[in-house]
Amino acid sequence: MAARINPSVLSADFVNLEAALQSIASADAVHVDVMDYHFVPNLTFGPQMVQRIQDVSPVPLDVHLMIDNPDRWAVDFARTGADCVTFHVEATETPLAVIEQLEAAGAKTGISVKPGTPIEPYLDLVGRVDQVLVMTVEPGFGGQAFMADVLHKVTAVATRARQLGRDLWIQVDGGVAPDTIGLAADAGANTFVAGSSVFSRDISPEEAITELRELATPAGTSAR
Repeated sequence: MAARINPSVLSADFVNLEAALQSIASADAVHVDVMDYHFVPNLTFGPQMVQRIQDVSPVPLDVHLMIDNPDRWAVDFARTGADCVTFHVEATETPLAVIEQLEAAGAKTGISVKPGTPIEPYLDLVGRVDQVLVMTVEPGFGGQAFMADVLHKVTAVATRARQLGRDLWIQVDGGVAPDTIGLAADAGANTFVAGSSVFSRDISPEEAITELRELATPAGTSAR
């Protein structure tokens, strides 16, 4: 699978958000972090804002729920038309039920784990979801340093996906930059959330996306 680059809207210019979204039209999706000030100490978007982003985005929405009670709220974000909705396994005791709700609402499904959460108890869900997100920073804020010591979880997910014959999106989020994306790709990641390394460079977002995709795409594979 060619590398997928999903720029994080949190690093975009909110005053000119529609223009910022148009500047990443070559991306595979736009990553939308939803935070509730409970599961993580930050507050971002509700379903209405996500719906407006969906309405004007030139690429599909990759919604990442960093919220308590996804059992109650996840389906509202799926109903915005988001392509994929990912929730944290730490936030629910019934992840399979949340997956089923999202599927019924027509969204692709994903699970996410924090850096300190073991992946092994959740490997059985690899066969039920479209995406597994391994956080490479503590969730809640951008601009943190990439945590290479969690990449063994990416490898474990990639191994299980191969065993099952699953064409899975294996995503990393946090500290993804030109000097770290190759490490994640070598571990087995194929989908990369990039914020400041797309929106805050001395090159255009389109050029940054192309560069990151090329750095993460295995030799002999088309970068697009």
